[in-house]
Amino acid sequence: MILINLLPHREAARKRRKEAFQVTMVMAAVLGALIAGAVYMWYQNRIESQQERNAFLQREIKTLEDQIKEIASIEDEIAALRARQKAVEDLQADRNLPVYLLKELAAQLPDGIYVTGMKQTNQVVELQGMAQSNERVSELLRNLSGNTPWFAKPELLEIVAANATLSPKDVRRVASFKMRFQLMRSSDLKKDAESQDKAGTAQIKKGAANGK
Repeated sequence: MILINLLPHREAARKRRKEAFQVTMVMAAVLGALIAGAVYMWYQNRIESQQERNAFLQREIKTLEDQIKEIASIEDEIAALRARQKAVEDLQADRNLPVYLLKELAAQLPDGIYVTGMKQTNQVVELQGMAQSNERVSELLRNLSGNTPWFAKPELLEIVAANATLSPKDVRRVASFKMRFQLMRSSDLKKDAESQDKAGTAQIKKGAANGK
């Protein structure tokens, strides 16, 4: 006996394939959504973790900025204290400067020169006087420059011919001059002496090394 299947088997097979394809697509969509959700959650956790680290760093930076401001304030106070200390030390050291000024100036004035005026501004002394000749003024400049450590950087500001009246019948031609120089402090002299000692020591060591 021959059996003949009269049902539309091709349509049924096509329907089964279509249903399987739809199931596969749904499962793929669900799997894709799960993967996308997992990736989103992972990135979200990373973002939240980074934000927490950023907030922590911001708090630490704020703390460091406060500490830096405090340190800067302390440094300013230290600098102000040092400035006041130096001012007190300078005043202490400058008490005897007028004595040194007058003593050294009297020692360095050549014969034939007399002082008519003197003004001191800080460490700069401006001197006015009369001299028998220009050579006397040049000698005074040399003396101030090389004969005493208390004076430095002498500079001639002005020299002009003038008349000096010694008596009604005795009028002489003289040189009226104006100069300035720097009056050194004891601390400056001490620093210069220390620098010269160091330079001399270095020179001796260099000579000894060359001798070897």
